[in-house]
Amino acid sequence: MASVRRAEREALVRRGKSESDVRAALDALRRIIQALRLAAPDASRRGRLSSAQLFALQQIAEHPGASVNDVAKLTFTHQSSVSVVIQRLVARGLVAKVAVDQDRRRQRLDVTPRGRRALTDTPVAVQERLIGAIAGLASAKRRALAGTLATVARAVTTGDAGAHPPMLLEENRRRSRSRSARRA
Repeated sequence: MASVRRAEREALVRRGKSESDVRAALDALRRIIQALRLAAPDASRRGRLSSAQLFALQQIAEHPGASVNDVAKLTFTHQSSVSVVIQRLVARGLVAKVAVDQDRRRQRLDVTPRGRRALTDTPVAVQERLIGAIAGLASAKRRALAGTLATVARAVTTGDAGAHPPMLLEENRRRSRSRSARRA
């Protein structure tokens, strides 16, 4: 299977067809990945937050009283993935979970004073710019982009990729621990 794909790629390069399209697509992906990577150390310097944690914290601050499900919708992330990030923010004292008066089973999220200090002078998260860029596309282009990226993702991901990927720039700690254990 890999040799078939390699042969197809080599045939494309030999023919010169779509070489510029492939390069343009990869260059665009490289620019997006570079923007995401450059955002990660900047977020980390701001109180050892991952970029995903900073993005979630910004969303909670902009939407006081939001629930975990609300933050998942705001970040375009599955609830289980954003829940992990919020748990880390709560553990660090940056976000508080507060029971809703009418229904004690429901919880709303509030940024703590410590969380507000962590947000001081923070730029707009790169994830916010990425969401804005995608949302700004015409609906047909958005659908085409989503379908195309899903096809590419299926082709490059392995069987161990989770059903619900973590938030952008949020390391899956279980996976990273198992990788470091394999290296040892």
